[in-house]
Amino acid sequence: MSAVTFEQVSKQFRTSRGVLQALDQVSFTIEPGEFFGLLGPNGAGKTTLISILAGLSRPSTGRVTVAGVDVHAQPLQARRRLGVVPQELVFDPFFTVREALRFQSGYFGLPRNDDWIDELLAGLGLRDKADTNMRQLSGGMKRRVMVAQALVHRPPVIVLDEPTAGVDVELRQSLWAFIAQLNRQGSTVLLTTHYLEEAEALCTRIAMLRAGRVVALERTAALLQRFSAHVVRFKTDQALPPALAARARVTGRIAQIKVHDALEVEQVLATLRQAGVVLEDVEVHKADLEDVFLELMAQRRQEAVA
Repeated sequence: MSAVTFEQVSKQFRTSRGVLQALDQVSFTIEPGEFFGLLGPNGAGKTTLISILAGLSRPSTGRVTVAGVDVHAQPLQARRRLGVVPQELVFDPFFTVREALRFQSGYFGLPRNDDWIDELLAGLGLRDKADTNMRQLSGGMKRRVMVAQALVHRPPVIVLDEPTAGVDVELRQSLWAFIAQLNRQGSTVLLTTHYLEEAEALCTRIAMLRAGRVVALERTAALLQRFSAHVVRFKTDQALPPALAARARVTGRIAQIKVHDALEVEQVLATLRQAGVVLEDVEVHKADLEDVFLELMAQRRQEAVA
C-alpha cells in the first residue's frame, strides 16, 4: 500500500478574470519510507497540492489517500497519519513550548506523551526553551516548535512545506539531521523546497510541477543522469558576448554556461577571450539539480509558447 496517492487531482479557482487552473490532472504515488521531493517555481501548484493532502482544501476532481485512507471521505483518520509543517509561522502566544506540545498531543488523544515530547525537544535543539513562552522565541525557534508540533503524534507521513525558508544554517542542519533519522526509522517524508541542493542531497525521488502539471517524475539519480551535461562557471564584471549571454545563467558576478564536451568548453573560453572578457575562478562541474530544474522549466515554457 502506498503512503500517499494523488489520483487525477485537479483544482480550479474562480477569479475576477475567470477560472484559474491551479492543478491539472496530477497523479503520482509516494511509497512507504520514501524521502520524496516536490519541486516547482512559485505558482506551480505545490502549496495547493499540500493543502489538499492536509484536508484544508478540496480538489475539484480527483482523489487523495494517505495509507489507503481517503483524505476527504475519512478526514480524521487521514489526519492522524499526517504531520504537516506549513510555510507560515502559526503559534499560540499564551503557552510555553512544552505546554504547546502537550496541547497538540491532547488533540490526538495522547495525554501522556512527555517522553516523546522530551525526545522532540532534544532532537530539535529546544530543550533549553521548553519553559519559554512562545512569543519570546526567535523566528527560527518558532519554526522548530512547529516541526515538533507536526511530529508530536508520531505520524507515519511527514509533510514539510518550505520548512527552512528564511532560517539560519544551524537550524537547517539540525532539522535535516533529525528528519533524516526519522526517515531511516521508517517515516515517509514529502518535502517542498526552493533550496534545490537540499532536495538533491535528501530526496530519493522527485516530482517537478509547472503550471499545475507534473513535468518530471523520476528518481533523483536518474534525473541528474538524463541531464548529464557539464557547466562552465566563472566570475566576471563584464558583459558577455551576445551569443553566450543568450544561453548563460547569470547571478550577480557569477555566470554559468552549459556545455556537453571538452571541445565546447574550449569554444566557450575562446569566445570569451576574443571578446576581452576577464574571468575569475573558472571551473567546470557536472550539472546539478538546479541546472536540471531550470532546463526543464525552460523547455516547458517553450512548449507552452509553441
